Amino acid sequence: MITIENLRTYGADVDEGVKRCLDDEEFYIDLVKSTISDERIPELEKCIADKDFDKAFEVAHALKGMYGNISITPIYKPISEITELLRDRKDSDYTPYLEEAKKQKLKLDELYAARK
Repeated sequence: MITIENLRTYGADVDEGVKRCLDDEEFYIDLVKSTISDERIPELEKCIADKDFDKAFEVAHALKGMYGNISITPIYKPISEITELLRDRKDSDYTPYLEEAKKQKLKLDELYAARK
């Protein structure tokens, strides 16, 4: 179950995220839940594999904004690194950042799935 406390334990900057949601914890939780069905990390991985760095930057930048706005730090950090690397639209080794983002997204998804 996604709660303020288990998001805090997960590593999210919950205080900042809730503050950005006008101190409305329920709204914050709803925004976090809305990221569960997001499939842009696999899309980002495919764009990078296809060397479509323009599209990869676009996707990474959108993900950075989404996770940054709700302070999901464990995903935001590797996505932010990818975004910065992609600014020059050059081939690089994005693997460690992609793997960390996917790992952290899976952990977030597992928090949601544990609600039952």
